[in-house]
Amino acid sequence: MATATTNRKRVLVTETFAASGMVLLQGRSDIEVLTFPNGIGQADFNTLLRAHAPVHAVALGPTRFGEDELESSGDMRVVTRIGVGFDAIDLPALSRRNVPLMTVGTANSPSVAEAALFMMMALAKRGAELDALVKEGRWAERLGGIPFDLLGKTLVVIGFGRIGSRLVKRCVAMEMNVQVYDPYTAAAGIAEAGAEAVDDLDAALAGADFVSIHCPKSPETVGLFDAARLARLKPTAYLVNTARGGIVDEPALHAALTGGRLAGAGLDVFAQEPPQPDNPLFRLANVITAPHLAGVTREALDRMGLQTAKNILSAFDGAIISENVINKDVLG
Repeated sequence: MATATTNRKRVLVTETFAASGMVLLQGRSDIEVLTFPNGIGQADFNTLLRAHAPVHAVALGPTRFGEDELESSGDMRVVTRIGVGFDAIDLPALSRRNVPLMTVGTANSPSVAEAALFMMMALAKRGAELDALVKEGRWAERLGGIPFDLLGKTLVVIGFGRIGSRLVKRCVAMEMNVQVYDPYTAAAGIAEAGAEAVDDLDAALAGADFVSIHCPKSPETVGLFDAARLARLKPTAYLVNTARGGIVDEPALHAALTGGRLAGAGLDVFAQEPPQPDNPLFRLANVITAPHLAGVTREALDRMGLQTAKNILSAFDGAIISENVINKDVLG
């Protein structure tokens, strides 16, 4: 085990950490930065933490972090996510040790909102299908699946947080009829964005042409879109999920899509990641997919890296950016 011989703080970041954030951290003489593979296994990650203990901060991608990792770290001061989701983090374990968990706030919100809108447009305009017609020499079949407009269509947005609120703005500008289901947001704020707040999700789904999910994954939202809820949608409706896998029941979604009870889906996230290649959803022409990359653009990576570095430094310097702390009980 490494022994600290100076007052320098040791920070572990992923190998893909943005240069903007790395420059900020490496510019501090009181900080030592070490990198680890983004896809590191949990056992190897714990071994790495123990080898370099004490470790005072980590910047995580998908790596899980909890009691074992806290123990391995020796003197953890702050855990940061290069993103906004934190379902892989044992929040109670961090709070018990008074360790803040910080996320990047709005850094990747525009990117996810754009990705959700892209999936909606790709489904409406039959992007993948029409591309295949041209490339496969099936031009004569082009009138067999006519695209449609988003103009005047009804969109139900689940969640009016950093991402959902941005999607609402974009879709209102495209002259869609936008409704929002978010029991934790005042209707007045939703109305100011040009959308309508709805308090009965099932009733709203019955009139939706599109549904876009932007809520956190929690015990309350796991399986939110199960067979019963999917059955509320029209057979002509489309479902887009750029939030987290597990919010949508994948077998129920497959049954709805193959049974003619749902027109299509756009999925950036899956219950198991990476998903198995034989996932039956992948064989459906009315499903478009992406590898959990909605919030990962060149610009978002720079913003997230820079914000993560700022989060770490704020914790070290005693001026923590409180709005980016998830477990606010540690702030005292």
